[in-house]
Amino acid sequence: MLGAAICLIALQLIVRSGVLASSYFYWDDLILTGRAGSYPLWSAELLLHDHDGHFMPLAFAVSWLVTVLAPLNWTAAAAISLLLQVAAAGAVLRLLLVLLGRRPALLIPLVFYLFGPLTLPAFAWWSAALNALPLQFALAWVAADAVLLDRTGRRRYAISGVVVAAVALLFFEKAVVVPFVAFAVAVLRRYVDGRGFAFRAVLRRGGALWAGAGTVLLIWGLVYFAVAGLSPGEAGSADMAQMLPRAAWAGVVTALLGGPWGWERWIPSAPWAVAPDWAVWAAGGLLAVAVIATIRVRPVVWPVWVAGVVYLLAVQIPVVLMRAGPNTVDELMMSLRYLADAAVVLTIAGALLLRAFARRPQRTVAAKGDRHSARWRGPIPATVVVVLFAVSSLWSTYTFTRSWSEGSTKSYVTTAKSEFAHWDGIPLLEQEVPWNVLNPTAYPQNEASRVLAPIAPPGAFADATEHLRMITDTGAFADARVWWNRAVVPGPVPGCGHRVDDRVPVRVPLDGPMIAHKWTVQLNYAADRDATITVGFETGKKVEVPVRAGIHTVYARIVGQGSALLLQSRTPGLTLCLGTGPVGVASHT
Repeated sequence: MLGAAICLIALQLIVRSGVLASSYFYWDDLILTGRAGSYPLWSAELLLHDHDGHFMPLAFAVSWLVTVLAPLNWTAAAAISLLLQVAAAGAVLRLLLVLLGRRPALLIPLVFYLFGPLTLPAFAWWSAALNALPLQFALAWVAADAVLLDRTGRRRYAISGVVVAAVALLFFEKAVVVPFVAFAVAVLRRYVDGRGFAFRAVLRRGGALWAGAGTVLLIWGLVYFAVAGLSPGEAGSADMAQMLPRAAWAGVVTALLGGPWGWERWIPSAPWAVAPDWAVWAAGGLLAVAVIATIRVRPVVWPVWVAGVVYLLAVQIPVVLMRAGPNTVDELMMSLRYLADAAVVLTIAGALLLRAFARRPQRTVAAKGDRHSARWRGPIPATVVVVLFAVSSLWSTYTFTRSWSEGSTKSYVTTAKSEFAHWDGIPLLEQEVPWNVLNPTAYPQNEASRVLAPIAPPGAFADATEHLRMITDTGAFADARVWWNRAVVPGPVPGCGHRVDDRVPVRVPLDGPMIAHKWTVQLNYAADRDATITVGFETGKKVEVPVRAGIHTVYARIVGQGSALLLQSRTPGLTLCLGTGPVGVASHT
């Protein structure tokens, strides 16, 4: 049996390796690697960064390590995901052994966890995997520690559980649920064994674990609210009523049968589940039959079902509250990545149900219980059910992978990496990466200097350059020009235009106002020496621009608004004459 379990884990790794072979860095992955390429490991800007409400210093640390050793190398990132998946699968197997022993029935919930599609979207998305897989590991590991501590009283399980819970919290704030799930598992194990709700006994025997976990949660909470705070979303009761049922029906319910079987996607969003209506209703009907039948045959299992439902609601409501709003679509919850940890909880629930059915009822009036037990086994062998579920899940995995593999990020990064390998040393101006690589809603994390920081050589991006080039949507470098959205008007000094020296800032009028935006200015100048000047709008940040002796052109990227430019010398004795030139949007030729 143990050998079969190990073979199933190995098979899962083969399947998941195929998923990763068709995947690549996506969205938040580029934010993590970009920050890893921009900040040192022990900097607060990296480890304590509030990433869209997430506090995950260990996830940033792992991304930093991978980025330093293999910059924007998907194979290295995928290897980390596979290692974390092995650890999570091993923790789930350990928990199942604790709850069920070395029974063949153990393979049923194990197959559900290993091949069920609930964990798939979070696994394929690297940054999500750095959150989800440590949480899955912690849920299974600490729950097993709680049961073993309750059973044996050995303190090492308390120490192990506290350490794992603490580490999981540093990967993902959602790990706050770990001690509560562990406590529920210890209580439910006693209950399905016919010993009632032994809350006090579980509290007493696991006191070291609960006290340690409580201390960790308190300390972590103080740090979390100091770093990330609390940012309530804009969700209301209407969002709850619409988003939660859709995720529950098309996501969780169909996943119990290996669904959702189909996925839709519009780039740059992640795929979301689209199960056929008939399949959703069929899955819901089968689930209802299973709930009624199991409770009728073994009444002690009713708290297991209730606990599963409560957990699914409890972990989804905060997501809706934080994420829902006028700019959020229902498909957010249908992507299923927020339900990856539910796969572990449902696996535990399945193991507890099997544990209840593996034991004879307390009443021995015989025959009634035995007749129900025999009827529950039914004519369909469990092996057939497990195989059908695995086949169904593999089809869902295939359709997901086919949808997830679409995208242009890989070709963009690969081409840019090749261009930087042959870089001539002339800097590029800042620009945003294509919207289908990282959407402008991620600004300023979508700037090329941040996204490409792991592979860009030092000095690759600057505020000014003498050779205007841009990175195209394919990642290639191409010559560019500035559109004449506005122009520098001719200056008042005959034979010079606008005279700039080291005395006072010079106001250089434009032929019209410019709204707040990111603009490129073309400065056509003549200088009497090498020097540095500052350039900016009347409102906005000023940038330093190097100039050379003689007649030249330099391009600068400035952010702001106004009807004039402000130029000022930073070099004593400089005399610079500025002619007309465009101020506008840069585009490649």
